[in-house]
Formats: sequence, structure tokens, C-alpha cells
Amino acid sequence: MTLTFNSDVYSQLLSQYQPRIIKTEEENEKFLETVEELLSRSHLTFEEDTLLELLVKLIEDFEEKHYQLNVSTPRSRLLHLMEARSLEKSDLVEIFGSSEIVTKVINGELGITKEQAEALGKLFHVDASLFIC
Repeated sequence: MTLTFNSDVYSQLLSQYQPRIIKTEEENEKFLETVEELLSRSHLTFEEDTLLELLVKLIEDFEEKHYQLNVSTPRSRLLHLMEARSLEKSDLVEIFGSSEIVTKVINGELGITKEQAEALGKLFHVDASLFIC
């Protein structure tokens, strides 16, 4: 199945959410709420998925610049996205292969492989690079 990009739909989404470089904490909070709302949907259109990637990048850029003491890691990003989607460890067993491996990744005892990062990217509709050091 080939996904086609509908520029009219994307233009409407851009008009509705008005993504832009984040300059204030209030703007960051607003975009975080939008990301959480998009993540809560069971199915995203191709255009919504594209918007989600853009918003996540804008938020990352703002937070990297303003919260350098609290540098995010692949593990912390995974935990944040799990919380946003109300996922449990058991929801990740298919990606990691066993509950023991999920627990070790969650506890920081194991890193995330490239293959696991790609599967997590698909699950959360984000770029796999978020889960790779």
C-alpha cells in the first residue's frame, strides 16, 4: 500500500496547528499537548504523521537549547513516549523479544538496537534516531 501525500490536508493541518520555532515555555507546552493528542490517536494519516515528526523536532530543538542540564537519552525518550501513550512494558515485548529484555532496556541495563529503534519509531510515529545514541 502506497501512502500519498495530500498537500491540501497538510496545509489545513499547518494552518490549524501553526508549527514554528519554539521561543517560549508556553509555546513548548502547547506543542507538547498537541504531540500527546496526536499520539493518543490509534491511526494517524500520513499528513498527521508528518506534522507529528515536525512538532517533535521543534520540541527537541527547544528543549535541547533550554534544558541542557537534563539531556534526554534514548531511554528517557522511550519512557516519555510510553507515558504519553499509556503503554506498559508488556506492550513492548513484541519489539524487544521478551519481558526480561524490555525490563533491562527500561532500567538502563541494555541499550536499544538499530532494529528495535526502527520498530519503536514505527510504533510511536517518530524518527528511529530518537532511540539511538
